[in-house]
Amino acid sequence: QVQLVESGGGSVEAGGSLRLSCVASGRPIRSYALGWFRQAPGKEREFVATIRWSGDSTNYADSVKGRFTISTDNAKNTVYLQMNSLKPEDTAVYYCATGFGGTWNVNEYVYWGQGTQVTVSS
Repeated sequence: QVQLVESGGGSVEAGGSLRLSCVASGRPIRSYALGWFRQAPGKEREFVATIRWSGDSTNYADSVKGRFTISTDNAKNTVYLQMNSLKPEDTAVYYCATGFGGTWNVNEYVYWGQGTQVTVSS
């Protein structure tokens, strides 16, 4: 079993920055990918970014490319999402997940955190 706990969410003005953290405990599976997803009210959960524990194979949704950066710290079993130049449309609950696929497909992710709220005001 793997447990994931996100933190770092909050409220910021447009143009601001936040860094989300996700700590994995239990028995993290190093062959799995790590992903960040988000879900806004009334919308489906959408892919944001993914990475391997090794730190390579990063991919981003077009909507966040150039603004968000995903990274890992293996020693701390932690995955980060640095979010810069935030926009009101980035407002959502952000979830981290781990699974076998490593793509945008939510069905490839087996374990999920509880989510952290990010609110960006204009």
